[in-house]
Amino acid sequence: MKRFSRIIIGLLVVGSTLFGCATMSGGNWVTLFDGKDLDQWYIIGDADWKLEKGLVMADKKIGKDNGYLVTRKNYSNFQLRAEFWVDDTANSGIFIRCKDGKTIGAARCYEVNIFDQRSDPYFGTGAIVGFAGLDPMPKAGGKWNTYEITADGPNLTVVLNGVKTVEVKNKKYKKGPIALQYGKGVVKFRKVEIREL
Repeated sequence: MKRFSRIIIGLLVVGSTLFGCATMSGGNWVTLFDGKDLDQWYIIGDADWKLEKGLVMADKKIGKDNGYLVTRKNYSNFQLRAEFWVDDTANSGIFIRCKDGKTIGAARCYEVNIFDQRSDPYFGTGAIVGFAGLDPMPKAGGKWNTYEITADGPNLTVVLNGVKTVEVKNKKYKKGPIALQYGKGVVKFRKVEIREL
């Protein structure tokens, strides 16, 4: 009986320790887009964003500028998961830690690229434009994909469909909104979640 009690107590101690470590490692996952509304986002630029069958998509510009869905909140350290579908010609990306929410671009944010046809594939799909390139470049066109992006202090990591594509240390951008881009082609997002670290 004493041995059984010691085993139970030991399991409780281990369980509470693991639970404590799990809760200290970061916050809960929060849904930024669930396919129903764009309450967590505002729109800038000239994409024809529309909600359709549980996703948000754009397939043309209504002017000359790229279009963006921009989070209403700024983020510093986080893990982001996003499911996306693009056609082979698409130019898209996920911008993080943008300097401000009005002027989005690779010169003012970290751009995690989605661009299979980029003329310089080193900074194409799976790369962080200007900071971390890759060779060979993976292709995302014509299928559903998942990006997992981690920004933890200067440490930036990108995982595409379960495979790490790039990892880099950089301190240029520390905090800001997240933006989903439409540049050309067909671009769809159906689930976007974030967990602050």
